[in-house]
Amino acid sequence: MPVVPASVIDPIREEFLAPLPGRVDDHPLGCHNPRIADAVVFDRLVMALVSGMGYERVADQGCSATTIRRRRDEWIDAGVIGHLVLAVLRAHDQMVGLELEDLAADGCITKAPSGGQCAGKSPVDRGKQGTKHSQLTHGYGIPLVTVPAGANIRDHTLLPETLDEFTELTDRLDRTPQAPALSLDAGYDYQPVRTDLAERHHRPHLQARNEDPIQTDGRWVVERTSSWMNNLGKLRRNTERRRACTEFYLALATAIITVRSLIRRAWCTPRWDTRPRSPRIR
Repeated sequence: MPVVPASVIDPIREEFLAPLPGRVDDHPLGCHNPRIADAVVFDRLVMALVSGMGYERVADQGCSATTIRRRRDEWIDAGVIGHLVLAVLRAHDQMVGLELEDLAADGCITKAPSGGQCAGKSPVDRGKQGTKHSQLTHGYGIPLVTVPAGANIRDHTLLPETLDEFTELTDRLDRTPQAPALSLDAGYDYQPVRTDLAERHHRPHLQARNEDPIQTDGRWVVERTSSWMNNLGKLRRNTERRRACTEFYLALATAIITVRSLIRRAWCTPRWDTRPRSPRIR
């Protein structure tokens, strides 16, 4: 049984593998081991993302752990994961619409037992190694930008980098929201944050630090998105030491969550041949 339903992972796999160049077997004798199909390696990476298992655990006789790591690095260098995220967000924008005028941001701390470039002492886990994800979503909760950093980095210091990546994303989507609203919790109640948001022409819905935490705005959607992310084992317990690998899995998780949400929301309106029998996609 696949770790992700075929209705979700099949279009993602097709879109991911489309820009990859074809391989030509130029061995003079043709006697070397044949190259493992990209689709097979991609499915192993999805299994590692969902289950959180190491590469040795998801490997088998048909695809070794070394092949998985080598192909992952090839795809990171080629930048195909960025093409995938942009494609799924464009599809969501065309079919349902991205609510870019209503945003929410928050930080989420997860475990990083192996340390690495995106790890730091966790303030909520007795100083053990952890990773923080600075998450930015739109009004429904679709993840737009996820910035990894050490768990000891404050939320408000990651917000400028998160908003810079959001600006780059909107330029690539050809969508420039006018004065979007941004919901933030008390961890962002600092004067540098207010100044930066004013310069960017964002309308902050910012909870003051001396007030009780009452969910009166759209901030809950980013917390739900963080829960969706943490349902994936590789993100809940990050064992990757390089930042590029962490960003690769974050982008792959973004694609899975976006396509799954798109199918759920589109199930009640259009019909297609491979439409799932139920809108509930596990």
